Amino acid sequence: MEPDVRIVLYEDNRDLREGMTFLLQATPGLALVGAFADTGNLEMQIPGLKPDVVLMDIDMPGRSGIEATPLVKTLRPETQVLMLTVFEEEDKIFQAIRNGASGYLLKRVPPSEIIAAIFDVHRGGSPLTSSIARRILHFFQQQAPVPSKPVDYSLSVREMEILKSLVKGYPYKLIAGEHGIRIDTVRSHIRHIYEKLQVNSKTEAVLKALNEKIV
Repeated sequence: MEPDVRIVLYEDNRDLREGMTFLLQATPGLALVGAFADTGNLEMQIPGLKPDVVLMDIDMPGRSGIEATPLVKTLRPETQVLMLTVFEEEDKIFQAIRNGASGYLLKRVPPSEIIAAIFDVHRGGSPLTSSIARRILHFFQQQAPVPSKPVDYSLSVREMEILKSLVKGYPYKLIAGEHGIRIDTVRSHIRHIYEKLQVNSKTEAVLKALNEKIV
């Protein structure tokens, strides 16, 4: 039996925080280990609570969720950050992704979609509210044509194979099975892919691969 997915929630709206707390505590397979109104003590909370997934609001007193996201990834790289916000502006979407967010949900989505997204991001997915996904696609469709000579990022054959699997939306477990390697080895290859592509998250890696026609 797999252990529960450990969740930390950052949300300054008390009513929403309490509602999310009830929802997460009532969901089998999830363990809410912390719910906070701001990220002021994040540097102690993340190493101490060891969350698998952080649900991150953007507009909070003090440090914003976008500013806090790279700190989470620095303190605990294996923790996945899932933005849960009201903001739909492109600058906030892309800044969150650049800073390491693995998914971006709007607060208006049904509770069932939030729960599904938590399990998805924990398994290696990159959940996006449909309107956010459309904005991202529209942004890249409006970009200038890619130069005829693509950039050489020096990806190995195995790294290219895994990047293609990421573009297809495969979770880490499926990638490992497809290539006959361990999940830890998949994570190691993905870290190398991030370094070579100069990105901070799977979503950003996939977007760059598509935009620059790397795969």
